[in-house]
Amino acid sequence: MRKRRRVTPVGSGRAGAAGAALVLGSAGVLLGLAAGPAQAAEVSFATHCVPPAGITPVDGTTKVEITAPATAKVGDTVDVVWKFVQAASKNPDIIDLPANSVQPSGVLKAAGAQAAAIAMQGARENPAIPKGGAMVLSDMKGTLKLTTPGEVTLTPDAYTVNAMSTDTKCTPTETVQKAATIEVSPGGGSSSTTTPDPTDSASQPPSSSPSDTASASASASASDGTGSDQTDFTGKEVDIPYTCQSPIGEKKATSPIQINAKKDGGSFDLTVQFKKSVMDSPADIPKGSVKPSMEVVLGGADKGTVHVEGPTNSKDIKSGDPIEIPDLTGTYKPGADGKSTLSPGVLTINALGTTTTCKPDRTEVSLTLDTTQQASGASGGSSTSGGSSSTGGSSGAGGLAATGSSDHGALKALGLVAGTAILLGGAVFTFMPGRRTR
Repeated sequence: MRKRRRVTPVGSGRAGAAGAALVLGSAGVLLGLAAGPAQAAEVSFATHCVPPAGITPVDGTTKVEITAPATAKVGDTVDVVWKFVQAASKNPDIIDLPANSVQPSGVLKAAGAQAAAIAMQGARENPAIPKGGAMVLSDMKGTLKLTTPGEVTLTPDAYTVNAMSTDTKCTPTETVQKAATIEVSPGGGSSSTTTPDPTDSASQPPSSSPSDTASASASASASDGTGSDQTDFTGKEVDIPYTCQSPIGEKKATSPIQINAKKDGGSFDLTVQFKKSVMDSPADIPKGSVKPSMEVVLGGADKGTVHVEGPTNSKDIKSGDPIEIPDLTGTYKPGADGKSTLSPGVLTINALGTTTTCKPDRTEVSLTLDTTQQASGASGGSSTSGGSSSTGGSSGAGGLAATGSSDHGALKALGLVAGTAILLGGAVFTFMPGRRTR
């Protein structure tokens, strides 16, 4: 009789266990591959775009592609990308837009398990766009921290196209379909919070150090302008909010400013310092083409203004780079005896033959000086004449109403088209925080 061999079914014994483990492991790999990759979906929607004043609004179709992870867990911060397949409006038949002069920004709405408005922004990167050409916009990016398990949908909303400092605002005119969905699973990050613990010293603003206090006291003492032997006077740093006017609207700006003085006989050499980089260039600007000036406002015993100005830019400024205001200097001849105050006033920028004007919404005294009336000095109490300047050559406040390069009551807007400066509208220089210049 032939002896029968026992056949072990697949799935039993050691071999079966190993095979089952291999199959399960493969399944796990497949599941893992499906869980993490980003998804991209395209949607289109009717859009109403409002360009700068004087240009007809446009109704068109926006097509965008949204990329986001297909799955994630609570506590994750995910990256999302908004890619413009087609912008709703084209470049108007007015000017050619130079390379790297257009920047998009917008809002992506999260809904479902978690509601949020995700701020999206792209780089100021674009090829040269001719008049009437399709707008080529960079990808916009943003992040979303996931806080709730469930399905989170992402839907495009309004966006803005900034071209050489002018804004075209585009808004959907129909219900926009969701462009992506993130399946959010429970995770270890749900208990995290961005609310600072009031008992945590690390979350509290730093208190003034002894050296800070001593420095502030020294500055305050110096700014009094007292002491017959003192020649150098340091003003305090004051934050001045400006409103920049232009043919198509206005822009707001705030900058820390400090006024210092050095006594020279009966007069004072003034230096006005901007403590932050306050401007972003909308286009490439050649050296020697940007010149700032300011009218320092006199108060207390004296009245009027003193004209101070700075040198032109010593090197080329690339599009998107900060434009830093150099020290502004001038000479103050007092027109009265007593304590006279000096405050930042109207700031003016001359650039390639154009002018942009920013007037302070309010001003604050930076420096107080003991003054003695000088011949041909400032107003000495008259409200109709201004301060004299050894550099600017202006005399009375009545001259401030003039136009052109002598218009000290205006802050200048810049637009570059084929190498020619034009008023494109809007304050071209956007005031923004930046690094200290000194």
